[in-house]
Amino acid sequence: MINKLDLEPRFAVNLAGVELKNPVITASGTFGSGKEYSEFIDLNQLGAVTVKGVSHEPWHGNPTPRIAETYGGMLNAIGLQNPGAKAFLQEDLPFLRRFDTKVIVNLCGRTLEDYKAVAHDFDGADIDIFELNISCPNIKAGGITIGVDPVQTEAVVKAVKSIIKSPLFVKLTPNVTDIVSIAKAAEAGGADGLSLINCPLGMKIDIHKRKPVLGNTIGGLSGPAIKPIAVRMVYQVAKAVNLPIIGMGGILTGEDAIEFIMAGATAVAVGMANFCNPTATIEVLNGIKEFMRQENINDINDIRRII
Repeated sequence: MINKLDLEPRFAVNLAGVELKNPVITASGTFGSGKEYSEFIDLNQLGAVTVKGVSHEPWHGNPTPRIAETYGGMLNAIGLQNPGAKAFLQEDLPFLRRFDTKVIVNLCGRTLEDYKAVAHDFDGADIDIFELNISCPNIKAGGITIGVDPVQTEAVVKAVKSIIKSPLFVKLTPNVTDIVSIAKAAEAGGADGLSLINCPLGMKIDIHKRKPVLGNTIGGLSGPAIKPIAVRMVYQVAKAVNLPIIGMGGILTGEDAIEFIMAGATAVAVGMANFCNPTATIEVLNGIKEFMRQENINDINDIRRII
């Protein structure tokens, strides 16, 4: 008889039919297309690489300064600067396909038409999973954000889902009163999974210059300070919808990642930690493995949603 504890622990997870060798993913906007980080880590070891947001046309981003350090994290207001879908498909995707890891492409836009356009750009492309970023200003709706309105959320998810063939995960903003209502709207629109959370809004003032530190005045807060919020929202959403979740927000260690998995996440994305530690993703992965060995856990899926 084989002793369960003598078996090699199982780290593979399934995201809407896509099998990942382990649950560790990079968070969009913190890892570029992986080129820079490939000098520090072996991308083959990651479950997936989520690339920086890609739009239909090139975006120039927000005015500088775009990043500011703060207690327990950092503020950023990059503005989703990117060279556009055509450049990504010609330059970045061939690079990523050299590695034995899944590729997740974050799609961004300002209007429903923008999202449909970038979805058409990727029609037929070799992409494992798409992540729909619905945290951008919806200019045609008076400057509000699509992701805070259940009706608009369902509509844009339904529109993009009708175009792309690969599984579609929807990235949710925490800047809402009720995260569950937005998650349910995404599910109703046909989402195959959810990513949460994106950054809460924050601001920092230079009291000597008497002006905001960020060129955009307000930015997104990321890092350890937001982890309790993120874990809480993953927990609430996991109880309310029947979709796989990629949990993110302040993950620095394997133990941080385990919290998200116990709260209901199938996979975890490492974000801000990449800025201060280029090997953070591998350290998180090793931390998960060490925790499983210490706790005699044979399958990472056994501890998902146990809270």
